[in-house]
Amino acid sequence: MSVQDETELMLSELFDSYADGYEDYDAARISDCFAFPCVVWQLDAGHVFKDKTELIENIDALLEVHREHYVTASIYEVVSSHISGSTASVSLDWQQEDDEGEVVFDFTCHYLLINIEGAWKIASIVNEPS
Repeated sequence: MSVQDETELMLSELFDSYADGYEDYDAARISDCFAFPCVVWQLDAGHVFKDKTELIENIDALLEVHREHYVTASIYEVVSSHISGSTASVSLDWQQEDDEGEVVFDFTCHYLLINIEGAWKIASIVNEPS
């Protein structure tokens, strides 16, 4: 397997784990996907999270919105990716659905990732509502 293929597989595993964390309502699993500090841009505002505790507070609030809308599935599609050494830029289209398969949330996120000691982590997200 080439280095490029191996990296793409590792990034896919990261985003699979990230999506599974949302489907399982597991804030700790989601936060494990991040490097710290990290920056999240949503609703035209940037937020810097210094550590896992700060990020989990934000994730818990987001998961509460998911509960209110009965979100049970988080499905992503890779729109674009660029890997360069220990960094990667990946854009994903997301659809989050309820248990009847109806789309509740539909949006695009742009991720800046960094490889730290052999593990890919999210360093920054820009959320772009559709």
